[in-house]
Amino acid sequence: MTQKESELDAALNRVCDEESFIAFLGTLSEDWFDEQRKEAANPSSPYHPGANGWENGTIGSFLEAASACGLANLRSLNSQGRNDNPWHRAATIIYSGKHYE
Repeated sequence: MTQKESELDAALNRVCDEESFIAFLGTLSEDWFDEQRKEAANPSSPYHPGANGWENGTIGSFLEAASACGLANLRSLNSQGRNDNPWHRAATIIYSGKHYE
């Protein structure tokens, strides 16, 4: 796990309220911009994630992936229970847009 991934995971794990949710969004944004700089200098294969693991590099594909993953998780979580903190659930859905295809 890279330092950026570790920072992002830590920020996600800290989400419990509005303030920590906003901090998480800032960390996620930094991760995206960091990947953009890396990709400009040394592009990854179009068939693999980017340098920081981003599968969805446009806002449209990112939101589509977050929505799809959120719906898939909602269906499974309804039968298994879920985290009661809505800020953490929202952050998890948004974070999934980075990886979910």
